[in-house]
Amino acid sequence: MTTARLAKLLAAVVAVIVVMLLVTPAVLGAEPGEVDEAQRVLVLLDMPAPHFRPDSNYSGGYADAAARAARRRAVNALARSHGLRLVTDWPLPALGVDCYVLDVPVSQRPEAVAERLSREPRVAWAQPMNMFKTQGQQGKAEYDDALFSLQPAAREWQLAQLHAVATGRGVRVAVIDSGVQRDHPDLLGQFTLSANFVADRPEAAELHGTAVAGIVAARADNRVGIVGVAPHAELLALRGCWQSGGSDTLCNSLSLALALHKAIESGAQVVNLSLGGPPDRLLQRLIETAQARGALVVAAADRRQPRGGFPAELANVVAVADDTAAATAIVAPGSDVPTTLPGSRWATVSGSSYAAAHVSGLLALMLELRSKSSASSPSGMAESIALRADRHVDACASLAHAAQRCVCDCEQAAAAGSIAARH
Repeated sequence: MTTARLAKLLAAVVAVIVVMLLVTPAVLGAEPGEVDEAQRVLVLLDMPAPHFRPDSNYSGGYADAAARAARRRAVNALARSHGLRLVTDWPLPALGVDCYVLDVPVSQRPEAVAERLSREPRVAWAQPMNMFKTQGQQGKAEYDDALFSLQPAAREWQLAQLHAVATGRGVRVAVIDSGVQRDHPDLLGQFTLSANFVADRPEAAELHGTAVAGIVAARADNRVGIVGVAPHAELLALRGCWQSGGSDTLCNSLSLALALHKAIESGAQVVNLSLGGPPDRLLQRLIETAQARGALVVAAADRRQPRGGFPAELANVVAVADDTAAATAIVAPGSDVPTTLPGSRWATVSGSSYAAAHVSGLLALMLELRSKSSASSPSGMAESIALRADRHVDACASLAHAAQRCVCDCEQAAAAGSIAARH
């Protein structure tokens, strides 16, 4: 073989190797964090039902390492047979399933792959990794510490009078959102629990989650910033979303599912979901499980969707918007709302995300009053939210219903009642 031919052959081999190196990560799945989140599927396998033996430790249940390893091997084999790659797995005992994340080659559609996997005998169901976005926008920064008088809830909801009756004390509110600055001057000491469920993205203080948390439960009487709707509520900061690029906030099926599962395990009484996206079977099952255990779920309505979008459109979810454009949602303050921001700052924000946060705080006030009465179950509490004719929340009437007495403008209300009685 001549030197020229050998050089050409070597060049061809090098070219093939380069192409393989460039193509292989896309086909077989790049490392987590480098792959398109939407190019993944979730596979749900039923766990064996736990059973109890009084004479010894039971086997074959949720914590059985051997059984879990066997299920993982089965999913690995399933992934190989479909040309996929197993990334990670998470147990979701509240649903009785294990959740497996699989990378899908770019040459295949995740929807079609999920449909095929759903037909496998051991698979409970499979679904694409859906993506979600929050429903709010950041406004201009504020530097004045005395912001209470600027809060829409201070005026429209007569927040100071509401707090004379309830402050959300003892009520657990799960904020499933992006990262929260827990040492913000208006949020310091407000958290019972904090956890991060966003893989491959380090925990951080982020815009949307910090803003939502402040509206729900910013500290009162600390001489700075704002006052939360339920300043004595117990916040669970569950990071299921992340800030992407500028101020966009994204979430996916798995991160939200893990955060929801933690909220259920932690006994959250109110779950705030200031986000929206496509219908998602896994998230729907978890929301229904939370509701079955007595939690009230609040979601931001997407005005572009006729029924508010998912999850706002689900049965018994409290769908909230910042104006009347979303025809099926109730309306709460959500325009130019001062709230907390990372960097120990405050800002005005607008959007349905922040309207939902107001309602989550209001429900915490109502639940505190319910817990003090003989009827401690939260069942029917969402239906007790009073609305004006324009679907705007009447916070005073809502809390008066829960307290079974007047809350705001009582002298005026009593006078109106006496006048009405004479007619």
